[in-house]
Order: sequence, then C-alpha cells, then structure tokens
Amino acid sequence: MSQLPDHDPVAGDTRSCEALEQVIVPRAHDLGGFSVRRALPSIGRKMVGPFIFFDQMGPAEFLLGEGIDVRPHPHIGLSTVTYLFDGEIMHRDSLGTALPIRPGAVNLMTAGRGIVHSERTAPEERVKAPKLYGIQTWLALPKTHEEIAPEFIHHAAPELPRIVGEGKRVSLIMGSAFGETSPVKFPWDTLYAEAVLAPGAILPLDPDYHERAVYIVTGKIDIAGDEFGAGQLLIFKPGDRISILAVDQSRLMLIGGEPMDGPRHIWWNFVSSSKERIDQAKQEWKTGRFDTVPGDEEEFIPLPER
Repeated sequence: MSQLPDHDPVAGDTRSCEALEQVIVPRAHDLGGFSVRRALPSIGRKMVGPFIFFDQMGPAEFLLGEGIDVRPHPHIGLSTVTYLFDGEIMHRDSLGTALPIRPGAVNLMTAGRGIVHSERTAPEERVKAPKLYGIQTWLALPKTHEEIAPEFIHHAAPELPRIVGEGKRVSLIMGSAFGETSPVKFPWDTLYAEAVLAPGAILPLDPDYHERAVYIVTGKIDIAGDEFGAGQLLIFKPGDRISILAVDQSRLMLIGGEPMDGPRHIWWNFVSSSKERIDQAKQEWKTGRFDTVPGDEEEFIPLPER
C-alpha cells in the first residue's frame, strides 16, 4: 500500500520467554496524516512463512476533504492482503478492478508477472472526516507462481469463518486453524487470522505451521509469565504449543506458514527469487511498459533512484 521512505529492516530484541525466537518492535513512518508501522522485514528476520512485509496502517482520522492518495504503482512476484479494522480504501488496478475495501473483508491482489494499482480515499468518504486503521501484508509467491497472470479476488466479511466463544472472536483470513478453513486460496501453506480477546481469555496456538508469529495490535498479553504490549511482533520457535493469555482487551494478528522455497530479493515494490527479474521490472516501469489503471491514468509514482 503506502510507499515508505525506505525499506530498511527494523530493530528487534529477544525476551526471556522460552517459546520466543525474537520480539520485533516496528519502526514507525509518518506519511503525512497517518503513520505506518512496518514489522517485516526486520533485522534477523526477513519473512514468516510467505509474509515478507507486515504493515500496520493508522489508526488515523483525516480532516474533512482529506484522505489517502497512493498513486498507481507496480508490483511483481507477490500477493497483497489488505484487512481493515476501520475506514475504507478505494482499490483500482490494471485489471480494471474498482472496489472499496471495507472492515473485515479480504482483498487478495496477486501481482504475479506484473500489476499496477492505486489506493485512495473516495470523494464520498472525504466529506465524512474519514478514518483508516488496518493491516496490509505482502506475501511472496512460490517460485512456481512468480510469473502467473495477475489476479484480484474479494471475499466479503461474512465469507470468513468466525470462531466465537470463551471470550474469543477469531476471524480466519487464510489457512486452517481452530477446526476451520478459510475460503481464501493461496499457493503456499499459510496461516493468517485476526483474534479479539477479552481480558482473561486464553488463545491456543498449535504448532501446525512451522513458522508462526503474533502481532499485538492493541492490548496486552501474557505468554508463560512474560507480558507483551501493543506494537510488538512475537516470533515463536517451531514445534511448541503456545497459550496466549489476554491481560487486557486485545486484538492480535496471527501469521505463519511453511518456510519459503528459497530467499527473496526485495527492491521497492518488487519481490522475486531473481535479481535479474527485478532489474527487468525496474526498466519496464521506467519505460512505461506496465499496464495503466483504468479510471486513474493521470498520475503514477516514478521509479525511485535507489
């Protein structure tokens, strides 16, 4: 989504909890009107399963007439998932998609060999003092799918499995967990879920996925006697069954999956297992060989110098 000033790794620190590999504290960037906190990639941790970027957007409230304006920009070799808690984003892409993204819904945009999209606040939303609060993740595609045709798939909030009870409410965005399976398809073994916990609720996290992490959006949790607060990404060791106790009312994002089939290179909005493919994408964007976005052809984000 948002174009941060750089993609520098963020700092991480290790805590005493034996189940943890690393605790990452995201670096915040002010994008003018709202902030983005990037938890992945990090120093010592580039990915969790296929998750190669993890951004928290907001919470933000804009002045009347204002909003976000992320001009058309390209992607290759990845899928993006935008998941909102509050607000609305108008998504347009080079496939001709024009669809508002609203809280609880899933919008999976697969770049494959190349896609261009923009994200803006619609005019009718700008008259309401719009809000923005949510998570955007980038998932690296497996090597077998890096050059597939681009695609956009929308799943409304009621389509996602919801597990409710004992002070917990879990929305399963991708993968299988808690006896349910999400309808959102992705070509790699992946876990992605939102969990809202009341104080005292316990959320089990089984070792069904080799790599697992929990991002604390709000609240405070306890794991094996150690407490962790909002704005931290907890990376767990493989193989342990984790019990997460909510100390306060908490909102968590669960991510995970199997280790990817080799390292990935990242440059700007491009992800690939091949540096040469990224160089090719740079030239294609610079020389105007990507498709344009219908309804948003007047502007674009130029290729950065570095």
